[in-house]
Amino acid sequence: MTVVPPPPARRALVVDDEQALARLVTGYLERDGFEVHQAFDGPAALEAVRAVDPDVMVLDLGLPGLDGIEVCRQVRTFSDCYIVMLTARAEEVDTLIGLSVGADDYMTKPFSPRELAARVGVLLRRPRRTNQAVRPAEPEPVALGRLRIDLEGREVHVDAAPVSLTRTEFDILAALASRPRTVFTRRALIDAVWGEGWVGDEHLVDVHVLHVRQKLGDTAAEQRFVRTVRGVGYRIGLGT
Repeated sequence: MTVVPPPPARRALVVDDEQALARLVTGYLERDGFEVHQAFDGPAALEAVRAVDPDVMVLDLGLPGLDGIEVCRQVRTFSDCYIVMLTARAEEVDTLIGLSVGADDYMTKPFSPRELAARVGVLLRRPRRTNQAVRPAEPEPVALGRLRIDLEGREVHVDAAPVSLTRTEFDILAALASRPRTVFTRRALIDAVWGEGWVGDEHLVDVHVLHVRQKLGDTAAEQRFVRTVRGVGYRIGLGT
């Protein structure tokens, strides 16, 4: 009889200088089957990401040594792990700055550790992969004017030049490109990218769309690659 080994545990890194809070979050994630590591300052967080290679990192904004924004910025140069940013400041500018360096989601303190664990679970259900014996045909790359999206290889090029997107940014662009005639509401994009169980501020989509445009060399005025349909949502552009 062949013994099938259990799948490897998903790895999470919790980074917060409030050690009691870090332990609390760790407990919830461990109950969900995660192998959890902790760090309590910015430099230690960077070392831990390199050593552990986590699937997801819960990252506090206000860290000693290096703040969460700088940690996130540096992590994004060598890791594509999902990042959930925690902040004690609710001002919009902090949220925008945190997401601009590659965070996938954010929560404002105080928060429910149960909700945080649920959001982490939603993130890690993306992208969904098939375990069927017969795999579906690989999707053809999408070409829209100067924009080319390789859905299988998860690569984006503009005028043959590669564009580096985070996982979330790529998933939003791919969702828009998958139905070029469709205008997606914020909720529809959240359902397509984060999943129908996601709960939070739907304006998160606007921030990610802004970053996609910036990385593609697009602007809200030109809207070559991502178009805004006022009062409704977003659709893919013609790429010209």
